[in-house]
Amino acid sequence: MRSEVSPAFRREETIIAPIPTGGRFGDDGLNSLDELERAPFGGGVMPAAAPASAPSLEPPSKKPVRDARVDVLRGLALLMIFVDHIPRNAPALFTLHNLGFSDAAEIFVLLAGYSSMVAYGGLFDRAGVRETLVRIGRRCLRIYLFQAGLLLATLVIVRIWMDLTGLTPRFGVAPLLQMGLLPGLLRGLALNALPNYLDILPLYILLLALFPAVYFGMRRGIWGVLALSGTLWLAANVDYTLNLPNAAAVDDGWYFNPFAWQFLFVIGAVLAVAVRAGDGLLPWRNWAAGLACAYLVFGLLQGGSWSDWGLPDLRPLAIAAPDKSHVAPLRLLHILALTYLIFSAPAVRRLSGWRGLRLIDACGRHSLEIFAAGCLAALIGRILYRTFDPTWPLQIAVNLTGLALMLGLAKFLDARAVAPRR
Repeated sequence: MRSEVSPAFRREETIIAPIPTGGRFGDDGLNSLDELERAPFGGGVMPAAAPASAPSLEPPSKKPVRDARVDVLRGLALLMIFVDHIPRNAPALFTLHNLGFSDAAEIFVLLAGYSSMVAYGGLFDRAGVRETLVRIGRRCLRIYLFQAGLLLATLVIVRIWMDLTGLTPRFGVAPLLQMGLLPGLLRGLALNALPNYLDILPLYILLLALFPAVYFGMRRGIWGVLALSGTLWLAANVDYTLNLPNAAAVDDGWYFNPFAWQFLFVIGAVLAVAVRAGDGLLPWRNWAAGLACAYLVFGLLQGGSWSDWGLPDLRPLAIAAPDKSHVAPLRLLHILALTYLIFSAPAVRRLSGWRGLRLIDACGRHSLEIFAAGCLAALIGRILYRTFDPTWPLQIAVNLTGLALMLGLAKFLDARAVAPRR
């Protein structure tokens, strides 16, 4: 989930009342418990909201309605991740990471926290603690199996490519192959060596496993959980050694430092509570929207790839790009500004239900499978760009084929999911 190479493709890649003890939050909004397990990253369902004046965790009295914003945003993030995972890829000049400070990874993790609260929050009271923990564990196992499959497929494909061409990879699984195919695979499966482009799912497994602690902490007090989570984020930004080991990294730490990235996950869970309390929307305040827009404009001016766009450099400050591994403050403020505008504007909620976005919505609803397909398509793209020059015809073919594969798979999975119900 990062871009590499050159400046244009640089690596980046409301007050809420405390939760009443003994209440319940949300509902999965799916037709069966099996569907809950199949829902990508915990589903993207928005429970029917309680009145804004009396937020609570009591389950809604009527069937919840899916929040299309979550799935559309997640689908867009997945498509951008595919494009960004191919260095020297021209379309990456116009994805989010070249239009500000944050990128698709921040969207991905924040929505993971949102979806976890929606999908699993109410289950602790409805199904019991033990059953909910089993389902979360089952979900973590499924994500891990996808991670293992992607790692194995990547190692095999790259090894075959090396034998056929005599070339060596410059990034990705190169450190694992240097350890030897089997030792590298075993260390990767142990999550001790996380290669580039295959390091976001391990982060999500860890965060989802910690969700029960987040949920029960929020039942005692949201602000306390936010304060603790924010303190960990700040500590990770002050002391870069606060990380988990990674034998595949130069700095010997996870690229997505979990001590920092957990803050976005917790913010997403709190966002789910706030959206439900506000009847599906965060409260709109002109001054807050104005500040958010102003900061996004600053992010565009400061983070835009002006030279690669063939335009004069409009950066107002001579500062380095904010660090992605630890979600530097500029990046955090950028994703929070985007989130506020998206979840407080009624127009965005209406637009997300537009028929023209149906395939992107489907990508978000089947995000685990679409992410895997995008990873493999990006791997083939990187190999082709490394073997041949990334000419315009090749770039057009790689990007159109990869995007068509992801959208086509989403349409197929959607049709397969609907067929049994019919």
